[in-house]
Amino acid sequence: MMDTEHFTAVVTGGSRGIGAEICRRMANEGFHVIINYNNLKESATTLKDEITKTGGCADIYKADVSKSDEAESLISFAVGKGALGVLINCAGVAEQKLFTDISDEDWARMIGVDLTGTFYTCRAAAREMIRNHSGSIINISSMWGVVGASCEVHYSAAKAGVIGLTKALAKELGPSNIRVNCIAPGVIDTEMNAHLSPSDMKALADETPLCRIGKKREIADAVLFLASERSSFITGQVLTVDGGMTI
Repeated sequence: MMDTEHFTAVVTGGSRGIGAEICRRMANEGFHVIINYNNLKESATTLKDEITKTGGCADIYKADVSKSDEAESLISFAVGKGALGVLINCAGVAEQKLFTDISDEDWARMIGVDLTGTFYTCRAAAREMIRNHSGSIINISSMWGVVGASCEVHYSAAKAGVIGLTKALAKELGPSNIRVNCIAPGVIDTEMNAHLSPSDMKALADETPLCRIGKKREIADAVLFLASERSSFITGQVLTVDGGMTI
């Protein structure tokens, strides 16, 4: 692992679910974690207190990453706490809807948060990382960004865009010693899937070669690998953590 003592790690959408688990794990590795939230201040504060009580270092920062100025201010705040070592783009929204029922507003919100937000934070972070000639960017996509999902066209399109952004940015930032990778989770036991019934979850588990639903810690493990020196010659890759569902 890199010497993390003076490095910050920004986690967008860090107040709950996969993002919160990533924050815990990054803090445990010695990073000063910036927990980004938009609406869930109480959850972010509780997570910060949990991390600091166990000896970690964390701050919270409110920003709607779909807005350029707020994404910029998030990265500026992180740089004020230490050299920007890692950016993890985990902020996202999801929705199931028939394609013909997707409104202009639905489309704009999905692309705005899941894709444009990733672009804004990557752009702001890249400026700092180029200056330092080091860094790792990890974007959270989805298996549906790889294979597409019926009734989730806008979500699939946004997450596919994240994959394209990741690959192109890896080529551009590689000469500056900055790695850019992507994780595409499968079905994970998070609040985002809370609307699914137990029978739906069982059916999804049955469709998965490993015969179970994924855990948040398993995504965090993948993030830690891509943030560490153990992946020092890996960039522009999509790591699909889905129990084999997209084989």
